[in-house]
Amino acid sequence: MTMQIVSVETIIVDLPTVRPHKLAMATINSQGLVIVRVRDEQGNEGLGEASVIPHYGSETVEAIKVVIDQYLAPAVIGLNPGELEILHEKMNACLKENHYPKAALEMACVDLAARRLGVPASALFGGAVRDRLQVLLVLGNGDAPRDIELAEQKLDERQHNLFLVKVGKADVRDDVARAAAIKRALGERARVHVDANQSWDEAQATWAIPRLEDAGIAVVEQPLPRWNVEGMRRLCERFAVPIMADEAIDTVESALDFARRGAADAFSIKVTKQGGMLPTRKVATIAEAAGISLFGGTMLEGGIGTSAYAQLFSTVRRLDWGCQLFGPLLFSDTITVEQPIFKDFHLQVPQGPGYGMTIDEEKLAYYRRDGGKYRRAQ
Repeated sequence: MTMQIVSVETIIVDLPTVRPHKLAMATINSQGLVIVRVRDEQGNEGLGEASVIPHYGSETVEAIKVVIDQYLAPAVIGLNPGELEILHEKMNACLKENHYPKAALEMACVDLAARRLGVPASALFGGAVRDRLQVLLVLGNGDAPRDIELAEQKLDERQHNLFLVKVGKADVRDDVARAAAIKRALGERARVHVDANQSWDEAQATWAIPRLEDAGIAVVEQPLPRWNVEGMRRLCERFAVPIMADEAIDTVESALDFARRGAADAFSIKVTKQGGMLPTRKVATIAEAAGISLFGGTMLEGGIGTSAYAQLFSTVRRLDWGCQLFGPLLFSDTITVEQPIFKDFHLQVPQGPGYGMTIDEEKLAYYRRDGGKYRRAQ
């Protein structure tokens, strides 16, 4: 018997971080998450999550909650949570774009559908081809000695041997020198990526990329603004080091455009950025067909989002650059009973059912923004 969606609940929580996390556009000391709980007629529940990096884009957790509550939830009540094409059709008819709220709601529906079947969520997307994912850690201190110290610690703990250096806040020469110093210190024990988060113009990128390549940097992520597709194509043609597109790949159509124009050697895929697990899997399929390698990105998700991403990424064969699902390691606490397992430089893919996550109701009450004790103490 088909069991329909009967309720959708959204809750904003704020989780503290273990250390400041520096990006080109912001420094993060706590992370806001929107938790989505979808229930069917028999009381079965599915969990979704959307996280927002401050100043990264146009989304906010407050807006995500309003969009789901006022627009998307009424549109999906009565639907079968496993019929994802219809789910997206209804959401897209209701509102254009708004990828983050759509992704969070769809994520909860996928969890509910998989739980009812008693299978991992990966089974709904072709099945897992791996049971663990190599996890990258962002070195966000902005200071080479401190970044090297942290990387050495993570290597010793066998937690990470893949690192990403965020650049773009300092002078391009200083950024290149810092990235080169980190790679030189870590040597062949670790692979190092660089992410400019759209911060360079084409002249700066043309100066920086060959020097990063000479330093042993493995890949350069989104060096140019997302609109400069032709500039990205020229960088791909000019340099041997792979150029990865991230912010520029936010729809299935943009992925197809980049693939046709040869404007990226690699794609960074993210469920919230693409607007859901189904469109993210479609982007991955385009990349695989075009010979474009993939990297599993993050928006600093908590346990629910990380487990959902891991389930989806486990179905992708060409995840050549690993993934960035270190979010739970950045937080000093959690709202789930189960925790993602990090071991031997990898994240273990949860076995489900669904995402294999349940809510810790006491922690949820503490960290929720509307009346939780953590928010009042800040």
